[in-house]
Amino acid sequence: MITRSGRPGPRRRVLRTASVAIAAIAALTLTGCVTWFIPPKTAATSSPVREEVAANLKPFYEQVLKWSSCSGGMLCTTAKAPLRWDDPSAGEIELALIRQKAKGTKQGSLLVNPGGPGASGYDFVKDSVGYATDSTLQDHFDVVGFDPRGVGRSTAVKCYDAKQMDGYLYDITPGVRGSDEWIAANTTASVDFGAACAKNTGALLDEVDTMSAARDLDLLRAVLGDTKLNYLGYSYGTYLGAVYADLYPGKTGRLVLDGALDPAASNFDVTKVQAQGFESALRAYLTDCLGQKDCPFDGTVDDGMKTISALLASVEKSPIRNSDGRELGANTLVTAIIYPLYDANGWSYLSQMFESVMRGSASVAFTLADAYNSRDSDGTYSDNSTEAFMAINCLDYAYDADPATMRAQAAELTQDAPVIGPYMAYGDIGCASWPYKSTVKRGPIAAAGSAPILVVGTTNDPATPYVWAKNLAHELENGHLLTYKGEGHTAYNKSNSCVNDTVDAFLVKGTLPTEGKTC
Repeated sequence: MITRSGRPGPRRRVLRTASVAIAAIAALTLTGCVTWFIPPKTAATSSPVREEVAANLKPFYEQVLKWSSCSGGMLCTTAKAPLRWDDPSAGEIELALIRQKAKGTKQGSLLVNPGGPGASGYDFVKDSVGYATDSTLQDHFDVVGFDPRGVGRSTAVKCYDAKQMDGYLYDITPGVRGSDEWIAANTTASVDFGAACAKNTGALLDEVDTMSAARDLDLLRAVLGDTKLNYLGYSYGTYLGAVYADLYPGKTGRLVLDGALDPAASNFDVTKVQAQGFESALRAYLTDCLGQKDCPFDGTVDDGMKTISALLASVEKSPIRNSDGRELGANTLVTAIIYPLYDANGWSYLSQMFESVMRGSASVAFTLADAYNSRDSDGTYSDNSTEAFMAINCLDYAYDADPATMRAQAAELTQDAPVIGPYMAYGDIGCASWPYKSTVKRGPIAAAGSAPILVVGTTNDPATPYVWAKNLAHELENGHLLTYKGEGHTAYNKSNSCVNDTVDAFLVKGTLPTEGKTC
């Protein structure tokens, strides 16, 4: 996973993807809202599915949702869910939903998750429904965005104020990377951050694991009035969807998992494969860049990689001070590098960033890193995605912050991904110090007895590498793989008509692609 001063950073398909970060640089606005639907004069309601559930879950499964008009003619509501699924009497939380009603003949709801963990599905649909789904899906489904527990407008994880978040994300850690001094400083920062999360979030902090979120997903299915779940999950959203299918195989309708995580991968496996993925994407960027008149690099791809490595080493030793007083160190520069790598459309802005850093300016790098971290130009944070990311991941994986183990892993990362790898090491520090320990045992998910599940993988996806999509499709008892041969993170509605038509045919008609289909 990406590290910031040795602390894990978002491994996610961010709502504001690289293409939207580009828009921030270009002073453009992504609207994405639809205005075709005229809201009703009276509040709409959703009737829940009447199905057998445990008596202590009936108040949740039988609630009637009351929708009100909100952004761009969409409808919004909140649902109640148990704080603890193993003890529904222990309290309740709220889950925020937004819905764009089907433009044609409705055949159910389509719940959408943009990834993260920690990204807002509510905002994804509100701001970018046309990016999340194409017109075919919008014709046939009520497109529903939701914030999982701990995220955004739902009952949320809360840790630091904006100034404290700046320190946590951007401060330069004293000492040489990997030294006892450096590890101790990061451990202290992580302990302080976890303690603040525990204090400001309360009991919810121990209940934001993906298993609990998957149970919430079934609740949302039922109260929306759907007997089966239709679902489109991106990046981390693929793991949420796979966990759901494993828990409720008989309730699976049509699930599409795009940009897959491998449920069987350990925390270090994830970090290693991602480091290799971003390294590969960086080489692809250089291949495209070299020879263009505005490319800041000369020579071969290997020469460019050496230049980037030297640039990272330079700011590691001598950070560049920004106009707002923050200093650009290697960790923040790595964040600024990998963010545009999520989408090949961001490569020209990556060139601008490299050129500006080479001449001693940190402004473009901070623009990209801030977009990744959901930090606005006024110094505030637009969401809690970093805090939720930490809280969820700390419960979803096992961590080992033994210095000898981390140093051995750092050496392996450096060997496998010489440019990016060194700065993705030591991420276990953040969650090894977390107030609550994970009880999850990672392993393959078969979802035995589920309906067919379509897994979509991109051959040079830097954030969720293609091998994970192949693994997940193989592990699922009824998994089917669609391959997109190309660059970028996730493929549906972002690549070509072959991918879109195949996904649409599956979600709308249940038609599966031929085995081995490549777009």
